[in-house]
Amino acid sequence: MENTPKNFGLIGVAGYIAVRHLRAIKETGNNLLASLDRFDSVGLIDAYFPQSDFFVEFERFDRHFDKLKRTGTKIDYVSICSPNYLHDSHIRFALRHHADAICEKPIVLNPWNVDALQEIERETGHNIYTVLQLRLHPKIIELREKILNGPKDKIYDVDLTYITCRGNWYFISWKGDLQKSGGVATNIGIHFFDMLSWIFGPVNTNLVHLSCHDKAAGYLELERARVRWYLSLDYRDIPGAFLNNGQRTYRSVKVGGEEVEFSEGFTDLHTATYKEILAGRGFGIEDARRSVEIAYTIRNLRPVDPSGEYHPMLKR
Repeated sequence: MENTPKNFGLIGVAGYIAVRHLRAIKETGNNLLASLDRFDSVGLIDAYFPQSDFFVEFERFDRHFDKLKRTGTKIDYVSICSPNYLHDSHIRFALRHHADAICEKPIVLNPWNVDALQEIERETGHNIYTVLQLRLHPKIIELREKILNGPKDKIYDVDLTYITCRGNWYFISWKGDLQKSGGVATNIGIHFFDMLSWIFGPVNTNLVHLSCHDKAAGYLELERARVRWYLSLDYRDIPGAFLNNGQRTYRSVKVGGEEVEFSEGFTDLHTATYKEILAGRGFGIEDARRSVEIAYTIRNLRPVDPSGEYHPMLKR
């Protein structure tokens, strides 16, 4: 990684995940020159880059980038934390301004957008990176090594359960709009689908057993795993012992009936992601393709009645 600080822009600075990007830019020794959000409740910037310029209108943000370029200041990266359906457009904005893009997942909602963005990468010579932070989690890396070094013909049984409670605001916001967020499986599940396909290989079978506004469930048959998955925003789905402790998030991945414990170590993974990107080893758009395809298929499949392999929580 070069010692010369890089200049960043950030789109979507008022969003939930943006603070991890602000921290990552700061902790890697770089500068945030300008940020954009239609909402102006962004006082959190003061803890990281109080001198950064801030805009609530895209047009003025765009003009500011042009002004910086004409005065000899280069924006090296644009970090994108905007709503999912805008990622494609904001990535294009970054590359048009001769910057590399660092985009939150899902990098795009549709598989064909991956192809189009790869073409723009080739045309501009700039790179599109995405945040696949679970691939940098030590416990996930350890699991992948174990699978890769294990019996080559073994098919593993995997149960994925992720429940993260959300209030009524969620369904009024863009996140509750299927066309804008991609729905539950995309919005909260795509990083798990990426993790599982990274470890166990491509998809052979994809079935959906449940699909509604606040939960989804199904079955994935990967090259080396049979995956029963369940995703929910409903606090009533949290197991009693955890709910009684006031816990509003429950995350469980079992491989062969054994729990994979990776609940700790999440807070620093964005900084680790930025370090990899700055060192030239970041995850590119092709790395994101498989999870985009999985989530897109789930979003467009008609649910079938559970039979054979299905997640135990569906019995409830």
